[in-house]
Amino acid sequence: MPLPIRSDFDASALSASARRSKHAAQARRLLALAAVYDGATRTEAARIGGVTLQIVRDWVVKFNAARRARHQARG
Repeated sequence: MPLPIRSDFDASALSASARRSKHAAQARRLLALAAVYDGATRTEAARIGGVTLQIVRDWVVKFNAARRARHQARG
């Protein structure tokens, strides 16, 4: 079963962030995650990002962890 992805973002927000990004690797990660929000499979997201399924899983874990870290910092 795939890991759930955080719910405080959506595909359009991540796509917009990818367009603003000045870093190609970051833009690829954001577009791959946006595809997941749009209902793409993790396999399709891996193809979009040019990586393996394990890398997409790692991206989801880090993306989700960033939310937890932000909430902990707010107290």
